[in-house]
Amino acid sequence: MSLAQPSGFFRDLVTVARRAVRTLPREPEAIIPAMLIPMFFFAVNIGALQDVAEGQAPGFDFKAFQLPVAIIFAVTGVSRANTIVTDIQSGYLDKMLITPVRRSALLLGMMVADIVLVFALSSLVTIVGFIVGVRFETGILGVLAFLAMASAWGLAFTGFPYAVALRTGNPAAVNSAFLIFFPFAFLTSAFVPLEALTSWLRTVARYNPVTYLLGALRALITEGWVAADILKGLGAIGGVGLITFTLAFTALGRRVKTG
Repeated sequence: MSLAQPSGFFRDLVTVARRAVRTLPREPEAIIPAMLIPMFFFAVNIGALQDVAEGQAPGFDFKAFQLPVAIIFAVTGVSRANTIVTDIQSGYLDKMLITPVRRSALLLGMMVADIVLVFALSSLVTIVGFIVGVRFETGILGVLAFLAMASAWGLAFTGFPYAVALRTGNPAAVNSAFLIFFPFAFLTSAFVPLEALTSWLRTVARYNPVTYLLGALRALITEGWVAADILKGLGAIGGVGLITFTLAFTALGRRVKTG
């Protein structure tokens, strides 16, 4: 009797990713809110604050200022972490762990599906931005860079819900993981420029990575290829991704050891 041999990391990754991508259309309850909620807030914020903001600062494009906020709300926390929980509870993950499949491919394959989904969500919200009149100073390349940065942020944040899923195997805990994003979202320059915040909030916002992500995305829309802002945004994505991916793969390692 011959034992199964490892098929290679890339093949393992493709196999897991294909399964994860195929399940996306079967879960509209996860996709539709992620699409509608940011668009709702985008419309409400513009309706409530545009006249005030642009009245106090002539030439200020509040729609362009708010589009990155809608994008971040659309892509943050979107992950296949609940699928991991289902696989844990059904025993499917345990079965996968006794096969030669690469352990890292189990998680990275899920993340491939996350990239597909967050890119689609980013594109839809950006199209809405175009419909209401937002235009990019950086042209089509800027749009692509904008979508790439938004998708990279969505992927960077997914490490956290995956870590919770692998640690707890609890769907309620995974659903609650998104709550950690609210301080990131609101203790920042989401609704007014950094300079307009009160002193204590401005200080907090300066230490918030979302502030620099918003700055980079806004620069691509209204200012152009501002290298300093873009590099700060990429640094924020990389820093958050380093932390969350470390948590996720550490949790995966523990799950592999303990079952």
